Amino acid sequence: MSPSKVQRAILSVTDKTGLVEFAKKLAVLDVELVSTGGTAKLLRDSGIQVKDISDLTGFPEMLDGRVKTLHPKVHGGILHRRDVPAHREAVAAHGIQPIDMVVVNLYAFEKTAAKPGVHFEELIENIDIGGPSMIRSAAKNFHDVAIVTSPGDYEAIAKELADNSGQLSHRTKWRLAQKAFATTAAYDSAIASTLERVTADEPLQLQNSDGFPPNLRLTFNKIIDLRYGENPHQKAAMYSDGSGTGVANGRQLQGKELSYNNIVDLQAAWDLAQEFEEPVCAIIKHTNPCGTATGKTLAEAYTRALQVDPISAYGGVIGVNRVVDAATAEEMAKLFLEVIAAPGFDEGAIAKFSSRRNLRLVEIKDVPQKWVLKNVSGGILVQDNDIRPLTDADLKVVTKRQPTPEEKRALLFAWKVCKHVKSNAILYARDGQTVGVGAGQMSRVDSAKIGAMKAVLPLKGTVAASDAFFPFPDGVEEIARVGATAVIQPGGSLRDQEVIDAADRLNLAMIVTGVRHFRH
Repeated sequence: MSPSKVQRAILSVTDKTGLVEFAKKLAVLDVELVSTGGTAKLLRDSGIQVKDISDLTGFPEMLDGRVKTLHPKVHGGILHRRDVPAHREAVAAHGIQPIDMVVVNLYAFEKTAAKPGVHFEELIENIDIGGPSMIRSAAKNFHDVAIVTSPGDYEAIAKELADNSGQLSHRTKWRLAQKAFATTAAYDSAIASTLERVTADEPLQLQNSDGFPPNLRLTFNKIIDLRYGENPHQKAAMYSDGSGTGVANGRQLQGKELSYNNIVDLQAAWDLAQEFEEPVCAIIKHTNPCGTATGKTLAEAYTRALQVDPISAYGGVIGVNRVVDAATAEEMAKLFLEVIAAPGFDEGAIAKFSSRRNLRLVEIKDVPQKWVLKNVSGGILVQDNDIRPLTDADLKVVTKRQPTPEEKRALLFAWKVCKHVKSNAILYARDGQTVGVGAGQMSRVDSAKIGAMKAVLPLKGTVAASDAFFPFPDGVEEIARVGATAVIQPGGSLRDQEVIDAADRLNLAMIVTGVRHFRH
């Protein structure tokens, strides 16, 4: 079917970004503009000739705006097939004028639902009816009608119309229809998920819920096809939740495209960096921290993190919790790194990194993830994110010897980092600096041995953190043997007393938290 000229368009939008400019370009192409309510007023106030929807339908807007576009002269104008003679005869008999373009975006339901203390009635009134109906009608009849749901498409559509005598290609209209159906699907999903939180008791009200919904509806938009997945024979892509925050929505300032593994490591680095208020640097390899340290400045934190394991740091991914400055960049630029993630990079840092063209710099705005999802065959696992803070009330000294103030600071630092090490995890540290990391072993005592083996800095006088309880005394015995003086661990083993007795015998101080940090 050959494309036809766009002669009449309905414009009815909540988000009015760029609409006036788009409407002016349509008017230049002699497209008749029909609009509703506030959209019509905006266009008219901007000097654009526009016809009210009631002039098209011969019926007034009514019921406080609930009924505006729900009319045969709207939907007949959109839905009739131009290639079917009976359709053309029917609309002509009823005085229905063809509508060739629909420009619609929807009431801000999700924004309303997110308002603290929102009343049920306000929520209900922000459920769009006419908008989704027009979107679906236009998308269904995409051969003849262009459906525009995103201001981000205005410029390209206006250009194509101007370059092609007011016509849009079949390919463009199909792409717009696909986006339109995704838009209404996401909108209905948001409504359904929100209304599941409304109690059945009068008066109806939206309840805050910390539980999991009976139906999990996930909507993500693909933002990039990746070169490959974890391995070259696996295909991969990255999707965004549209929030503008987090790793998926990070802004890449320079460097070659990110790989699947880069992004996974980037998330690990960013998560660890967000554990600290003071300047911190986390260097990640294969999702495990090979070096983590705090400092008075970010440059000092990086230097101390690199000291932990400079060999493993080569080709690593870095996460920091401060804007990267020139002094830090100068030190980082001396080492081959894959990615640096930060809240920002100042001009001096960008200049320092400019010679490292392949180094990716990613600026991230973050909100902690509420849930963590993992695929399993036939379904999906959902859990709360492990962001529970450790309080003084959680800390219980179970040994005869109390930790010194310096040991306690080191233990709390080690505990934060150990949480981000794959289980079984044993981590050796000093105050503000990791020393050795034993990650991902099937035996906890092997993790203790490997953590010591990986240490470049002296182990004597360090402390150790364990992500889960010690099932036997051999773990603390190994920790003491290599020179650590204090341990922090969750406790909860059937042999806790044997472990505590071993710690007392070895003159270790031990804190039990009652909180486990398995990371599979």
